[in-house]
Amino acid sequence: MTAALTSDTFSFTLSATSGAARTGLVATPRGTIRTPAFMPVGTVATVKGLYFDQVKQAGADIVLANTYHLMLRPGAERVAKLGGLHRFMGWDGPILTDSGGFQVMSLSSLRKMSEQGVTFRSHVDGTLHEMSPERSIEIQGLLGADIQMQLDECVRLPCEDAEAERAMRLSLRWAERSKRAFEAQPKGRALFGIVQGGAVPALRVESARALAEMDFPGYSIGGLAVGEPQEVMLAMIETVAPHLPADKPRYLMGVGTPDDLLQAVARGIDMFDCVMPTRSGRHALAFTRFGRINLKNARHAEDPRPLDEASDCPALRDYSRAYLHHLVRCEEMLGAMLISWANIHYYQQLMAGARAAIAAGRYADYVAETKGGWARGDIPPVG
Repeated sequence: MTAALTSDTFSFTLSATSGAARTGLVATPRGTIRTPAFMPVGTVATVKGLYFDQVKQAGADIVLANTYHLMLRPGAERVAKLGGLHRFMGWDGPILTDSGGFQVMSLSSLRKMSEQGVTFRSHVDGTLHEMSPERSIEIQGLLGADIQMQLDECVRLPCEDAEAERAMRLSLRWAERSKRAFEAQPKGRALFGIVQGGAVPALRVESARALAEMDFPGYSIGGLAVGEPQEVMLAMIETVAPHLPADKPRYLMGVGTPDDLLQAVARGIDMFDCVMPTRSGRHALAFTRFGRINLKNARHAEDPRPLDEASDCPALRDYSRAYLHHLVRCEEMLGAMLISWANIHYYQQLMAGARAAIAAGRYADYVAETKGGWARGDIPPVG
């Protein structure tokens, strides 16, 4: 499936605000992204358990794919030979790729950092690989990603301030090299800089200001959702957002729960990604407007109700909780597929509601109503 290109430029238009919350449109050659946007994660060119028509019908405008995983299997050069990632995976909308830096940190059995880049062993077969800013951009270009990320170094939190500072400054130098390497790519693609700095406000501000001076088309906030409490994450967003250009999209990487999304949107974030909807689906945890529902629990064994009879998503509307519980208990793959589908749909509806509320100037009310729905639901939010 390959759609005709709709534009030869990348741009962001801010449509409305409600407090610090923003709604707008990101224009790319392969389609428009409505913000706030949640990007389903297609790590190895698949959103686990879903067909891409289900992803699109749920309301997703863009999906994410992973540079680290795709460089290992099947290889960026092979994907390019086969016509690029859009054709390879059968998705005709925009695709965002991360740089691979987080996966090198979290998955590699052995890695060595240097000014040049990082040398690491594959978690798949132990083979040795090198990733530099230039190579990361080359891989993302071969994949044909519409939005790409600079290579950065992500550190786990908590960490020493000196370690956060070292990684932040290295990431800034890599941002400059990534930007130079990106200049050879076709018009219409975009490269985002990544704000680092751990949980140190002064480092986060320095990183944001330096990246803003480099004039990227968009900006990511990285190095969060890596072990810190929610209040630390939100404090870092509040610290960083005022120092990022208001006319560029802001992407919080790897986040998160529905409440994380609502709180981050309230602080001016436009884009999100997280494996939580599909990973939770594979572990029988459904997200609904009534809260979280753990379908492993025996109390669902004779419950004829669907997850949400008012939903327009078949996975939420057409299958009983008893049937989903049965599939989970029998370890049938259909159970994980249906619950993942329900979760992706819920996340998209959460963002659609946020966009409408911001446009109407009532985002704070929307957050209160949504969280109130979780509390009032007949299934306890903790499942």
